Amino acid sequence: QVQLVESGGGLVQPGGSLRLSCAASGFTVDSHTVVWFRQAPGKGRERVGCINTGGVSTIYADSVKGRFAISRDDAKNAVYLQMTSLKSEDTAVYQCAADKWLHCEDRAALYEYDYSGQGAQVTVSS
Repeated sequence: QVQLVESGGGLVQPGGSLRLSCAASGFTVDSHTVVWFRQAPGKGRERVGCINTGGVSTIYADSVKGRFAISRDDAKNAVYLQMTSLKSEDTAVYQCAADKWLHCEDRAALYEYDYSGQGAQVTVSS
């Protein structure tokens, strides 16, 4: 069964850190482009970052550049989103998605990806 499951969300104070995990089953992340999206209440979906097949190249939204980092663990078949220096405006539901043929440079929308998870809530508040 093909599945993506996010975990690691929660409540964190401004300036804090969290690491989200995106665990895959039924396919291998090393042969797929994996992207992280987020959607805050009342706002549109934003692409946070993306890691290409091969895991060499990553792309980040300007709003998170220098604070967020994507990594991949092929042994665990998972992709991670390390978030640091969190701000209240980072509060959102974070969702990962994967596709075998898309590239980060395609800047595809969520619905274009083959697989997506259910999302994890991240709340940044004091």
